[in-house]
Amino acid sequence: MELCTQSVVTDYKVITRRSANNHPSVWGHHFLAYAEILSGANYKREEKQHEDLKEEVQKMLVMTPPKSLQKLELINSIQCLGIAYHFEREIEESLSYFYTSYGEEWFSDNLHAVALSFRLLRQQGYYVSPDAFRKFTNGQGNYKEALVNDAKGMLSLYEASQFRIHGEEILDKALNFTYSQLKLTLPKLSNSFLGKQVSNALKFPIKDGVVRVETRKYISIYEEDESHNDVLLKFAKLDFNLLQRLHKKELCDITRWWKELEMVKALPYARDRVVELYFLSLGVYFEPQYSIARKILTKVLYFASITDDTYDIYGTLDELTLLTNAIERWNIEASEQLPPYMKIIYRALLNVHNEIEEELANENKSFLVNYFVTEMKKLLRAYFQEAKWYHGKNIPTVEQYVKNGAPSSTYHLIATTSWLVMGEVATKDAFDWIATEPLILVASGIIARLLNDLVTHETEHERGDTASGIECYMNEFGVTKEEAQMEMRKVIENCWKDINQEYLKPTVVIPRALLMAVINLTRVAEFIYKDEDAYSFPKNKLKDIISMVLIDPIIT
Repeated sequence: MELCTQSVVTDYKVITRRSANNHPSVWGHHFLAYAEILSGANYKREEKQHEDLKEEVQKMLVMTPPKSLQKLELINSIQCLGIAYHFEREIEESLSYFYTSYGEEWFSDNLHAVALSFRLLRQQGYYVSPDAFRKFTNGQGNYKEALVNDAKGMLSLYEASQFRIHGEEILDKALNFTYSQLKLTLPKLSNSFLGKQVSNALKFPIKDGVVRVETRKYISIYEEDESHNDVLLKFAKLDFNLLQRLHKKELCDITRWWKELEMVKALPYARDRVVELYFLSLGVYFEPQYSIARKILTKVLYFASITDDTYDIYGTLDELTLLTNAIERWNIEASEQLPPYMKIIYRALLNVHNEIEEELANENKSFLVNYFVTEMKKLLRAYFQEAKWYHGKNIPTVEQYVKNGAPSSTYHLIATTSWLVMGEVATKDAFDWIATEPLILVASGIIARLLNDLVTHETEHERGDTASGIECYMNEFGVTKEEAQMEMRKVIENCWKDINQEYLKPTVVIPRALLMAVINLTRVAEFIYKDEDAYSFPKNKLKDIISMVLIDPIIT
């Protein structure tokens, strides 16, 4: 990335500021066109058709034999098609029934059935033992070579192994075995339904996939399966399109808010990525009941991004000290000592705070806004620590870097904010729990921080930014960049095991919807930083994904 500098004369001092030379928004005012998208006779007809198809799918779920592979595959299809949120009660009842009899020999030596039931149960939060896979191993504990001929079973085992926790060596072996063998098998599967599933899973297994993106892809793949269920397909397409309309309207509202803020003009150094931030919010939850929550989360993310760029590349250490102190005070008077550009940020952030408080007051929960304020303060402290390392030319230890990096990833703030308007499940007890920084939250933040480092290390090193986790590891242990990257990937893998384990065995009872918000947030990091920093450079690949999910309806 080209690094630009800008000199500004302030009180007879010349301040040389850095700039990342970010490209402007690729969307502009595009989404303002969708103000009236949730109206019209055609929309009403689609809603009626949607309700009729929903009833048919519901009957299908109820009528399918309970303890059968057919039932499991139906649930799996419903989940992959993105329509499971309509049938949470029916799916929970079905999987609860499976759980009571898990481990019995009712699937015999069917690898696909055993692996599918294992994965679906763990995804639902049930702990089931991986010992059921021992029948597929030999005397040395390795998986039998004959399994490579069962591509469907291998794919199911690969997906199941992604949900492993610490100490499950049999699943560690399963992942290594299936990944290498599926890569070898893929050319033989040509362009088949199974081949496309394998190809996509090798890059984005179900554990890592952003739900709306994977739903859009799976609908296209599923349509090509000759044995697909027409009712399921029609319902999934219609559901996707109706939800997309709602999401377009939300983005219309967000775009109007963004336009009125005029931040782009006031803060030209900051990344202008409001649509991409909405996409991130959509990754946390896409369901219609979270419409207000998505809009609030996007606005908070917008300020997290602006302050990140302010601390990272633009503000002087003196200015950042003033901003950090002002955030600690958290009132409008605290902005008086700030330079003009920081006053704009600070006052607009307080306005968002007021908006959140007003929204929570509708549910008699305005006190919850204090959890958001606490996390915003923690975030800016973490940003400030990174700035002090940079200005002091210090390279922290790996332990120091990771401890600060979990909150500086923004994930502690995002997770807490994402819960604020989730309704009755978001209790004070739940917020008290997440405020203690439980393992699932810390692991999510570390994953986001290190995934970011893996793809931005070179650019940030050239730009002279604060040392990344990779640089810290190289400096502390005297290893090569490649060795440091390998260690970072091991840490990420172990953090995913932490998340899987905490989801199955939370230390306190936290509603699954809240835990899923944290997990979905982690999936967003896996997606955004898969091959590059897609957030900073969305015009490369992310633009097409956003078009697919948020602009182009599925042809029915």
